[in-house]
Amino acid sequence: MTAFAHHDAYIAAAPEALRPLLTLVRARLGQTLPDVKEVIQYDMPGFGCAGLVIAGYAAFSKQCGLYVSKGAISAYSDDIAAAGLKASKTGVTFSPSKPIPDELIAALALASRKELAV
Repeated sequence: MTAFAHHDAYIAAAPEALRPLLTLVRARLGQTLPDVKEVIQYDMPGFGCAGLVIAGYAAFSKQCGLYVSKGAISAYSDDIAAAGLKASKTGVTFSPSKPIPDELIAALALASRKELAV
């Protein structure tokens, strides 16, 4: 796996079909968390502060993931299901055919930040 220095490089290396989704997630997280820095941790782009990642995102071969705190996923499990998306303990997967709604990105990021108290 390639180590990435910044978000632009990560997005550029992702499968072409997923790049617009990653760009959208990055922009929405940046709008929602304007005072938080872009970080790369565990070879994944995200937004964090105080050594903690509030929200991260990743691309795979056919889908993307948004990664937040366990409490954020739990708090918005009904919204995730209503959007037709699948969730794990700390992430939500989405694809070009089933994108993640902007408002859900924002809600998950804010809930994660609240849980992490940063």
